[in-house]
Amino acid sequence: MSHDGVRLRAVMRSVVFLTAGALAVPTLAACSSDDESGKPLAGQDIAPVGRDLVADGGTLNWAVDDVPETLNTFQSDADDATTRVAQAVLPAMFRLDAQGRPQRDADYLESAKVVDTEPKQVVLYKLDQQAVWSDGREIGAADFAAQWRALSGKDSAYWTARNAGYDRIEKIERGANNLEVKVTFSRPYADWKALFSPLYPKDVMGTPDAFNDGARRKLKVTAGAFGVQKIDRKDKEIVLARNPHWWGRPAKLSEIVLHAVPLDKRAAALADGTVDLAEIDPADASRIALAGRAKGTSTPLQGASATAKDENKNESRQKKKLSKKQRKALAKYLSQQDALRAFTVRRSFEPAYTQLALNGSEGPLADERVRRAVARALDRTALAKVVLTPLGLPAVPVGSHLALSGQAAYADNSGALGGQDTTEAQALLADAGWVPGGPLKDKGEKAAGAEGKKGKKSDDEAESEGGSDGQYIVGEDNKDPQDHTKKHGHGDEGSKHLADGKQYDGRKVKQGGAPGAYAPKGTAAPAGAKTGPLAKDGKPLTLRFVLPSGTGSESLSAVADSISRMLEKVGIRTEITKVSDDSYFKDHIASGQYDLALYSWPASAYPATDARPIFAKPVPAADGSLNVEQNYTRVGTDQVDQLFDQAASTLDEDESAALVRKADARIWAAAGSIPLYQRPQLTAARRTVVNAGSFGFQTPVYEDMGFLKKGAHPSASPTKD
Repeated sequence: MSHDGVRLRAVMRSVVFLTAGALAVPTLAACSSDDESGKPLAGQDIAPVGRDLVADGGTLNWAVDDVPETLNTFQSDADDATTRVAQAVLPAMFRLDAQGRPQRDADYLESAKVVDTEPKQVVLYKLDQQAVWSDGREIGAADFAAQWRALSGKDSAYWTARNAGYDRIEKIERGANNLEVKVTFSRPYADWKALFSPLYPKDVMGTPDAFNDGARRKLKVTAGAFGVQKIDRKDKEIVLARNPHWWGRPAKLSEIVLHAVPLDKRAAALADGTVDLAEIDPADASRIALAGRAKGTSTPLQGASATAKDENKNESRQKKKLSKKQRKALAKYLSQQDALRAFTVRRSFEPAYTQLALNGSEGPLADERVRRAVARALDRTALAKVVLTPLGLPAVPVGSHLALSGQAAYADNSGALGGQDTTEAQALLADAGWVPGGPLKDKGEKAAGAEGKKGKKSDDEAESEGGSDGQYIVGEDNKDPQDHTKKHGHGDEGSKHLADGKQYDGRKVKQGGAPGAYAPKGTAAPAGAKTGPLAKDGKPLTLRFVLPSGTGSESLSAVADSISRMLEKVGIRTEITKVSDDSYFKDHIASGQYDLALYSWPASAYPATDARPIFAKPVPAADGSLNVEQNYTRVGTDQVDQLFDQAASTLDEDESAALVRKADARIWAAAGSIPLYQRPQLTAARRTVVNAGSFGFQTPVYEDMGFLKKGAHPSASPTKD
């Protein structure tokens, strides 16, 4: 789920226009083969206990955004709930550990390794001899082969959303016995561990009809600790039942029920007992924290605060002033607060980051100097603190587009662009021809943002704006954007999740970094740039900043306002426009109708494969347009593409990681997107729920989840039985 507006799924595709130049970046220390991955910024928070302390049985009610449209993770409309079901009921050859790195799943695999590289790469899978489907059939080569054929991309009858890696397989055959599967690749593939996770039975993958339609609403055959017992779209729930044929450690829970609960209804669902576990927003986290305090702390009555000693007296006095409807609402709130004392908030980071996207296809941001000036104007550490500090999480900006701290490919490559430096930003803008106080054309003419963006608003934009809230210009007529922030409630630092990218360890990078990251030597920051907007060719430098307006988007507004104030200091004005969530991606991000935008990408353990379409240089499509794949900033280079290709074809893991880091340095230098922060993950859990909560990178271990035995106390070092 996304608490900071719209998060884009890795299966989306779009066709739009791009212009971008290639960049040459010198070798950087951050691109060496040394392990610079560090550790995750925060560990998972799941109340870990040994299985001997987990009660046998019980039903865990778990909130999800919606009942998934499909149970096939390889289809375009698969979502987080699809993934959650697949993790619980299907085999995976590899799952992620707490550092976001793939590890063999011993319940399915005895071993998996590259056994030949010449003349072709060959991977030999040795399956656990007890691994069977729920219908009793052994998991084997026939299932691997059916999934390969379905996802290879050779048969267009299969409506697949992705086939990366499967398209490199040449053949799949049985090994020395039924437990061995031999996979031969037509060309080397470094990310082979990403394949067959999840693995579907041949019944699902064997025919286009079964793949396209059969697995959307049901999974008859499974092979996990749980199976799909029921999908109830009327009551909006999925029931996963303990698999009696499971050969691994028996699941502690009898059932897991996934309930579709909107984000803004989750506090109520927790309070009334509908769910035991739910990702929540910071506002609900604050409610639960308040409920967990000793009785006698303040209540949210018209913003009044009282000491524990005077609270009852103040509360009674204020109740008399309330209408009957208000008293009823207050009573309901207080009742919910009593119920919420049974819950706690578990905090970690999602395996995802939020970025500032800069559309480089047209307008001022088509000039890489302007994009770099925007980046150099940002104090990314300050932005990180806006979101993360109130939540008690480390306010460390993200230093990579391709991995997060703790993952094998992570290194802070932001030095390829440089840290925050107002003087450098002004010099870059001056070099690009933007000067303060330049003559402006009539106000009726368009500003310098991307073409076609300042005209009549669409119906959904006008409706979502709700009057003056929908659009305002930061820096115009000496208006103080802070006033707007206060007026519309975007300045509350604890309101939602967002933050800002890394500032290259807080150090200024001296001359000699990536070409173009600095203005030419001798270019002075123009006098007065700090006090006046910039103009060029009679147009002011005003960038359209597009944001979603739906539930959970408050944090984006807060960060956007902070970014706008930072840009105003170097003479860049921003026109903030809010649109509906449905319109945000389809009509703005994917179609290129924006200058600046905020959205999130998931991190991957296989960036050479999964991140390539996000940063690939667009190529001509058959209809004459350019296919941008998932590169919605429209900024790409041949060098980045080549480095991704090399990384995906290099079987030496250290060398592959080094190539990914080099690609990341070049992506930083191009300044098409600026990583801001790793997204917080806040999960409300009933205090008796153990081995579940904010999982961070790690794939959940469904068979270990459950409720703490009565009288048991969590141990410092969980054990397994």
